[in-house]
Formats: sequence, C-alpha cells, structure tokens
Amino acid sequence: MSKAYPRTFSHIGISVPNVEKAVKFYTEVLGWYEIMKPTEIIEDDSPIGEMCTDVFGAKWEKFKIAHLSTSDRIGVEIFEFKNQEDPKDNFEYWKTGVFHFCVQDPNLEELADAIVAAGGKKRMEKPRYYYPGEKPYRMIYMEDPFGNILEIYSHSYELTYGAGAY
Repeated sequence: MSKAYPRTFSHIGISVPNVEKAVKFYTEVLGWYEIMKPTEIIEDDSPIGEMCTDVFGAKWEKFKIAHLSTSDRIGVEIFEFKNQEDPKDNFEYWKTGVFHFCVQDPNLEELADAIVAAGGKKRMEKPRYYYPGEKPYRMIYMEDPFGNILEIYSHSYELTYGAGAY
C-alpha cells in the first residue's frame, strides 16, 4: 500500500436555528461569500431529496440550506433543520466529534469584538499568546450568535505550530 497523500479540505456543515440570520452573520462579520441563497429542500423523490434520505434516513421532511465560501475557497454549508434543538451544553469538547472550527485574522481583537457586537460571545477573557514576548501569534475561543464554537488565530496554523508551540 502506498503512503497516503494529504487531501484538501472541501467544506464544513454548520447547523443553526435560523439560516437567514446565520448567512447575514457569516457574510457581514466573517466576510464569507454567499454562493447559494437559503433554499428549502423537501423530502421527495428528486435527486437531492433521495440523496438527503440516504444521508438523514427517512422522515427528515425538510430543511433550509445556504452555501458560503471563505476567501481561501473552503465551503461552508449552513443548515436549518425542521426540528432544530439548541444543546444544553455546546462545548462538550471531551466527546467524539467536531467541537470547533477556526478562522484566521491578523486583527483578532477587532474580529472578536465584532462577533460580540453581532450577538456572539467570548469563551476566553482575552486572547492568549503562543510565544509571549517573542512572536505575536495569538488565539481566542468564541461562540457565534447561534452557539457554535469558533476559534480565531492571528497567524496561520503552519506558522503557529511549525515553531513548536508547546
């Protein structure tokens, strides 16, 4: 067997209680591009309906979806499901699964303030430096207005960890 080669990241799906409000937040605050407006998908025998039944099983009935893109061409699918529920604790980091996504902005503090102004919140009091007094690489954990956990890095993943962050 040959060695695996690194695959590219295509997209992530995020569930929210209101797809229109989420599109507004992600386009206006994070600057992502809207590439498909919010659209309702209905459980039926169309190709998209059948594909969704393959994924969700029978009786999903309907959902709304919008497609966004980051500046580096990563897709973001925003879902609003018919029987959406807010979790009691959206930060069960010890459980298997994705517990956050990360965006990068050299103006980390300004973006954190914009997220708070738009209804999100800080999960940390202030940004943390990876190399205090040596390099300006910093990070902070946040929540979007819908309770999804996002992290902000000031510098690229490669720069942050390539120098041995810990």
